[in-house]
Amino acid sequence: MHLHHDHGEKQLSDGRIVLAIALNLVLTVVELVGGIISGSLALIADALHNFNDCGSLFIALVARRVARRQADHQRTFGYRRAEVIGALINLTILIVVALYLIYEAVSRYFSQQPIEGLTVIWVASIALVVDVATAWLLIAMARGSMNVRAAFLHNVSDALASVGVIVAGLCAWLWEFYEADLIMTVVISAYILWQSWALMRTSISILMESAPQGIPLQSVADTMLAVPHVVDVHHMHLWRLCEEENALEAHVVIDLANLELMESIKFELKRRLSGQFLIHHSTLEFEIDGHEHHLAVERKLVSEH
Repeated sequence: MHLHHDHGEKQLSDGRIVLAIALNLVLTVVELVGGIISGSLALIADALHNFNDCGSLFIALVARRVARRQADHQRTFGYRRAEVIGALINLTILIVVALYLIYEAVSRYFSQQPIEGLTVIWVASIALVVDVATAWLLIAMARGSMNVRAAFLHNVSDALASVGVIVAGLCAWLWEFYEADLIMTVVISAYILWQSWALMRTSISILMESAPQGIPLQSVADTMLAVPHVVDVHHMHLWRLCEEENALEAHVVIDLANLELMESIKFELKRRLSGQFLIHHSTLEFEIDGHEHHLAVERKLVSEH
């Protein structure tokens, strides 16, 4: 009964993301048409930003569904990195678009064009309502999911961008200060670049199997060496399987006298790695201290079998 309820909650959550995607797709079309009609580049910039949100929400939806799939013979770690790859593609496109918008804004500065300020205000106001509605759909889910939380924060930033476009529209309508539209375009584009570059660095870091930020390798080694009977730790490899999960491979050296305690030592190592560093996936290879003991260990293992 509990499992059925959990499945129903997941379906309801997925439905909310689908509705948020639909709202943002409609908003993208409305803003794009409104931007072309009014001549507002800031409105077009916000439309493209919202279109990227559709991609971000779609990635979040796919990631939630893919995360439920079990690992198989082909993908022994599962399919969790599909979200990272999709995000990297999405961010690359967004950076190219943002750079183009900055180029277009600079070009328009030297060839001023009138803007229908009232149209910009109405369309940006609709965008603000949709952004708030999307945030409301995601806020409950964001508490328990880092993936959805990122999409939620992205949507809140869109609401702020819509406010900026409304200000640009007011400047054009009331005072014919058309440069405000170009200034807002550059501001929105610069914000997109800043946000995208930060997320892209994280995506590349995961795909390059870099050590997680905030977890020094030496601190991990010191924690492992603090476990009783651990003589040395070497050949350490620390990386991120995905955004939420860290992994570690290491060779652990113990002395021959404590060979029988190997399982309890392994248990304590894994407990500390999980508790202190959130390393829930660890592969530990044990070695015996001192080369002169290797033959004795091999004979002991053979005699036990």
